Amino acid sequence: MAILRIIRVGIMTKKNSLFRKLEILSISVLLLCTIFSSSAFGASAATLKVDVIEYDPYPAEIGEYVDVYVKVENTGYGRADAVTIRLEPEYPFSLDSENNAVEYIGALSPEDAAVHEYRLFVDEQAKVGIGSIDIFYQPDGGTAWFKESFDIRVGSNNFDSKGTVKLESIVCEPSTFMPGDEGTISFTLSNTATSNYVTIDGNAYDTNARVQSATLKSDGNIIVENDVYEGSGIISSGDSLTLSYNLKISESMQDGTYYLELFTIGNSHMYNSNWKIPVKVDSASVKVIPAKPLTLTNGEDTLEFDVANTHPNELTSVSVTLRSDKVKFSPETYFIGSMNPDELFTIEIQASTGPEDSTVPVEIEVEYRNGMNEHTTVTATRDVGVLVDEESGIGNTLLAGFGIILLLGVPAVVMFRRKNQ
Repeated sequence: MAILRIIRVGIMTKKNSLFRKLEILSISVLLLCTIFSSSAFGASAATLKVDVIEYDPYPAEIGEYVDVYVKVENTGYGRADAVTIRLEPEYPFSLDSENNAVEYIGALSPEDAAVHEYRLFVDEQAKVGIGSIDIFYQPDGGTAWFKESFDIRVGSNNFDSKGTVKLESIVCEPSTFMPGDEGTISFTLSNTATSNYVTIDGNAYDTNARVQSATLKSDGNIIVENDVYEGSGIISSGDSLTLSYNLKISESMQDGTYYLELFTIGNSHMYNSNWKIPVKVDSASVKVIPAKPLTLTNGEDTLEFDVANTHPNELTSVSVTLRSDKVKFSPETYFIGSMNPDELFTIEIQASTGPEDSTVPVEIEVEYRNGMNEHTTVTATRDVGVLVDEESGIGNTLLAGFGIILLLGVPAVVMFRRKNQ
């Protein structure tokens, strides 16, 4: 029996040793997998985005060169160590030199970007329309390429008309945006000509102005939802054309003035225009300020507030609501309506609660509209003091008693005087 026991112990010892080795091997494999997955995750954390941000001239002229500006941006949260881009044009485009197809950008940290200019030739036999180019890119200098395709407009109809387009006015609705707002921006383009025809070197020309296309480009924080207008867009002398675009402001937009770019194609390339369009963003809204101390004497009183519009343009449907678990308000919501910039409005709200000394928190909420955008803001949480004025109660009782004594005392004095007489 002793011998069998020794043999069993030896077998168990070997099993434990084997299990221990397998355990160490498993841990090592897991560590290696973690290391490789971490490195792979770090590489995949770099996300590249390519875009054709501009080409000049617009549209590309047949039989001429066009400069194409390609932007590559790292929108991920990891570093891209060896960024490379390659352009492959399709007919009617061709590179000025095949050696210029590949461009090594290098390292791009998160949110970094680089812009590279390609020069393309438009074939002389090309037709007016849309051409295409392919942009290939890779983040790490490996063998895998990713592709994005972009359209480039070719040629434009050239007219002998001599009318010139002028940007007459810009109207934003709302006039000043808040972060997260949506709205419209409208442009009025007018023809500066004063007569229907003009004679140059003995030749007569009409003075019509044409808007063959109008493109509004943003900077990324402002989204232009319908960015291109295309049409005949003929504007006769003295007339005008109004174009409207829908805008959406980013929630994270900082206060300031931002500039969009409006490109228009006119009668010919020499009549093309480019304007900087300002868009204002301001987060200032409605402030509610106590106009007198917030106290309730013996459980009830009138609370008074000054409501001020600190936004640069008119706000509509302005209302103020007070909320508290222990206080009743009348009215619960005070509707003000429209408020002009810097306008001050004073409101009075009746409040009542139990007659006990305490401090009650009251939440002040404001609702309003900026254009068609509804906003709700909790401006502040104020403490309202509840006071019990016992002296005022005693004083009133004494005053009433003194009045009764006076009323009873007057006849007594008169009778006393009569008796003495």
